[in-house]
Amino acid sequence: MRPGRPPVVDPARLPRAVTVYEVGPRDGLQNEASALPTAVKRAFVEDLAAAGLRWVEATSFVHPRWVPQLADAAELLAGLARAPDARYPVLVPNEKGLDRALAAGVDAVAVFAAATDGFSQRNQNAPVAEVMAGLRPVVERARAAGLWVRGYLSVCWGCPVDGAVAPAQVAALARDLVGLGVDAVSLGDTVGVATPGGVERVLDAVAVHAAPERLALHMHDTRGAALANCFAGLLWGVTTFDASAGGLGGCPYAPGASGNLDTCDLVHLLDGLGVATGVDVEAVRRAATRLVPYLGRPLPGRYSRAGAFRPAPG
Repeated sequence: MRPGRPPVVDPARLPRAVTVYEVGPRDGLQNEASALPTAVKRAFVEDLAAAGLRWVEATSFVHPRWVPQLADAAELLAGLARAPDARYPVLVPNEKGLDRALAAGVDAVAVFAAATDGFSQRNQNAPVAEVMAGLRPVVERARAAGLWVRGYLSVCWGCPVDGAVAPAQVAALARDLVGLGVDAVSLGDTVGVATPGGVERVLDAVAVHAAPERLALHMHDTRGAALANCFAGLLWGVTTFDASAGGLGGCPYAPGASGNLDTCDLVHLLDGLGVATGVDVEAVRRAATRLVPYLGRPLPGRYSRAGAFRPAPG
């Protein structure tokens, strides 16, 4: 820093601590072609919680025909050794999925919708309005059962079908999710086209309807901007960020959109900024690395490939 010049990264503008919401066991694994053994997936969830992640999205109760990898959701949860201070949300697409989740004894669920009709039709075979109407009884029943509920909103910055997405369009749907009664809204850059300026514009629009503490960012690293976008979110006031251990996963309905943000990349950034996460980055890397023999390929995340920096002696 040049003498007399204020720091470029002003600690006063950063939160002291943030929540890293881990999506690897669900979003990271759901599109893997080779079925991983249930015991391996269960150990992955347990290892991530042991690494300090307090929110680990464990699986999905989407119909097994659509997501064969997660057909063992109930079995995975039944044998899960739960950390006392961690929560294990599951994704539910509809009331049938909620029924299965309730039977499995979950205490937190996530529902999902898209910001555009084009993506909604491709991903959920229905326009946005129809999907939102279908979510109402799911959220109402979940809340009545005492569950915590998250609402995902995908393609918030760009859609592979409909193109650019206006911030006002995202804000209106975030308002509708809050109106349904969700506890949190996760804004997704599903095709990895967001930039820091775009992140700020969407957050400004959404904040009219949802307090910053109820918002999360789910950034994909398809074009290498995920960390920059998370940094913009930090400066704006977001304190929850989604990430996937090892950088696993992507979106099967968005061509070229592989590239969830690696949890290790995110924690490495936050550690360097002095923002507390409670997460052991090397423990997360080890947890993801144990999956490599079953995946048959290296992990895509940058930190997960490189590991910790250890200078040579002398």
